[in-house]
Amino acid sequence: MQRLLKIALLLFVSASLLTSCDEKAQVLTPALSDYMPLEVGKYIRYRCDSTVFVNFGTKDTVKSYQVKDVVDALITDNSNRPTYRIIRYLNDTAASGTWTPISTYTVTPTNATIELVENNLRFVKLKLPIADGVTWGGNNYIQTTSESSTVQYLKGWDYVYDKFEQAFTVWNNLNIPNTVTVNQRDETLGTPTDANFYSERNFSKEVFGKGIGLIYKEFLHWEYQPPSSSNHGYTGYGIKLTMIDHN
Repeated sequence: MQRLLKIALLLFVSASLLTSCDEKAQVLTPALSDYMPLEVGKYIRYRCDSTVFVNFGTKDTVKSYQVKDVVDALITDNSNRPTYRIIRYLNDTAASGTWTPISTYTVTPTNATIELVENNLRFVKLKLPIADGVTWGGNNYIQTTSESSTVQYLKGWDYVYDKFEQAFTVWNNLNIPNTVTVNQRDETLGTPTDANFYSERNFSKEVFGKGIGLIYKEFLHWEYQPPSSSNHGYTGYGIKLTMIDHN
């Protein structure tokens, strides 16, 4: 009987230690707001390189700008949740002209996620816990299965955290010491090396700086139709954002 009591006591102590470790792990998990702080008046300025296809889809070219994302107001979304409205402004590469508003999107922080709605598409940008290898369906709210969908290529994307708490270098060799990367997609379909066959390229990743927000974004989507198609050539677009400064 005494031996059984000792075993039971050891099991109780082990369970208590495990519970204590789990609680500490939960406490140590960074908050989503650490990597996407939101308050009215906050801004981040970026160098923006935009890839477009010209000459009837036979050639790609890169156009460069500066853009600035400014948190404009705290509002509520359709579900009555607190949501931040963000306005994107455009300027030339030297920011010598007038900052012109070109688009608006919203960001909704919840207890476990951060959602972003742009062009009526809802993305889950960040999710708890923040740790290398954690995955989630970042595009699950987006309608990609209907034949009329223009964003079928967004179907089934698994976002995954990588390089948590590692440094990342942005514009003008500015080093951000604590970041987390979200790898969203890296796929090539078809036969890009053979002009007689269909091919497609999808690549997307974002990097968030602690205490800053989004510091780097790279996105590319294109489809190639071979000469046998009535829509011969390339369609698609790409964008690269690299942070210049922030407040």
